[in-house]
Amino acid sequence: MNTLEDFLRPSQKLLFKRLCKKFKGKTLISKANFILVHGQAPVMLIAHLDTVHEQPVKDICFSADGNILMSPQGIGGDDRCGVFALVKVYQSAQIKPWLLFTCNEEVGGIGAKKFCLAHKQHQLPNELDSLKFIIELDRKGSRDAVFYRCANPDFEAYITGKGFKTAQGSFSDISVIAPELGVAAVNLSCGYYAAHTRHEYINRSHLDVVIHTVVDIVADSSRADLPTCDYRESLVPISANFRRYDNLLTPLDHPHNLPDNLIDIYEALLDFYSFHELESFRAEYGDHILWQIYNDEIVPFYQS
Repeated sequence: MNTLEDFLRPSQKLLFKRLCKKFKGKTLISKANFILVHGQAPVMLIAHLDTVHEQPVKDICFSADGNILMSPQGIGGDDRCGVFALVKVYQSAQIKPWLLFTCNEEVGGIGAKKFCLAHKQHQLPNELDSLKFIIELDRKGSRDAVFYRCANPDFEAYITGKGFKTAQGSFSDISVIAPELGVAAVNLSCGYYAAHTRHEYINRSHLDVVIHTVVDIVADSSRADLPTCDYRESLVPISANFRRYDNLLTPLDHPHNLPDNLIDIYEALLDFYSFHELESFRAEYGDHILWQIYNDEIVPFYQS
């Protein structure tokens, strides 16, 4: 398992087995739920093994330069890009981070919830209570940083200082893990686009840039002058939180005349589509297309 393609083809079950073998002697395993790889750096990286696509990747199509990857079966960059990134960061880091590979994130964060239960029952290493922060790699695009309900301004400033831009999202594994461990967390882009559709694609160069940046973040985590970033729950409602971050967008990135009853839907869709994709849909089909996309493509995955 050395290339990105090696991480795209296996089923979740097979990938779980291969990661257990790859990190043999360094893991705490909850079968079909999660793999925790021991580290020394006070940071944990997270990615999930499942994808929304029913079939494993068989055929991979490449752009002429090999940078863009797609598949008729659905490429599964969400979140195989994250899994690949975790392994590559671990290999490159001088002081190894903790790694957490979860199962079944796409159907409600089942693996993450099992991890939290194990923590509540004191079944996990004590070192996890000394983490400075958590990084998840499970976000579309090239430079998004999603904090969900974690409101630690110093941590947010540190992450955006690495070239990321605060964005919005509805759910990922850190939504439950960060509050349980009491440490700040962020979900970073890892180079995939149009997730949860057969048109999903991976930009390999975007993924590589994020990997290099996360290697630097892992190195930073061991610095004595970098403090622990505690988890602070945001008291701002989701819809208001969406408005709150509007001022961080460029003028071209403001949804035009978005009705109040579509704000939460729009925010959820930003997990899977870019701002410009959503605005082009609205321009061509009207606002009702947002409800249609949400009900046809997003809701079924959270109800399956």
